[in-house]
Amino acid sequence: MADSQPTSTASPEQGEAPYVYRHLDALIERARQVGPIRVAIAYPCDVASIEAAIQAHQAGLIVPILVGPTARIQQVAESAKIALHGIEIVDTVDDPRTAADISAALCRDQKAEALMKGSLHSDELLGAAVSREAGLRGSRRASHFFVIDVPTLDRPLMLSDCVVNITPGLMEKRDIIQTAIDMAHALGIAIPKVAILSAVETINPAMQSTLDAAVLCKMADRGQITGGILDGPLAFDNAISSESARNKGIVSAVAGQPDILIMPNLEAGNMVYKELVYIAHAECAGLVLGMRVPIILTSRSDSVMSRIASCALAVLKSRPTLINHG
Repeated sequence: MADSQPTSTASPEQGEAPYVYRHLDALIERARQVGPIRVAIAYPCDVASIEAAIQAHQAGLIVPILVGPTARIQQVAESAKIALHGIEIVDTVDDPRTAADISAALCRDQKAEALMKGSLHSDELLGAAVSREAGLRGSRRASHFFVIDVPTLDRPLMLSDCVVNITPGLMEKRDIIQTAIDMAHALGIAIPKVAILSAVETINPAMQSTLDAAVLCKMADRGQITGGILDGPLAFDNAISSESARNKGIVSAVAGQPDILIMPNLEAGNMVYKELVYIAHAECAGLVLGMRVPIILTSRSDSVMSRIASCALAVLKSRPTLINHG
């Protein structure tokens, strides 16, 4: 198997210069210093999911527990020439949901500190995690959190929620924001700046996301959201660009310098993060948060850097520590 250590460069299009991902490199290095966590990987029955587990293990970030049918896992690993020597396998019947249930139970029983997706569907893994039997539900709505490293930006961007909640209401957005702020604290950002996005920066009663943003800011004023500085509604341009904010006469402690971007819904969030990855050549690390343990959702299209960085993010969530910002 080729060296699977994380790399800080990528060249999405042939002939282009490689890109440097110093923000994710810093995150990975900090997580290495913290030390590996035990991670239950549910149904790792294809090459991509086994490679992801081994890559993160070789990077010093996780101690993988492969949960699924042993014979099939070993057959896939052998066909791809991936060595599983010393890797723990918990044998199950050849059924993704069963493997997901057992993986969740390992986390419930504190035999694993995080849950990771193998070659099953995301809804199968999340369904097992949120089931009453799993006992992994937290006090807030579960949501997905990205750290995005755009090579041209001097800071990482954090995005939520681009994956889990389709059309979150006001109180769901409150949970999404508080969870994102708490994760930013775990990454060493003492007072994260939170931009609540919509299509415009003014209140429009016909556009619910502008009303939600205004109410969420007032909730922060009243202590219902704590630990960050909120502003919204903000359009993407004046949230990201100080020049755009000045041109529109926006006076804000957040506009032009956000740490966290809160999406109005999943459709907008999904498009924003994919545009950043495929057009702006960003790399990302992501977790499902709001549960008793972080959940790492990997996919076949994820780069090595994304897989490694997502595991690093789980380490820092499980064992909060400081990470340099910038």
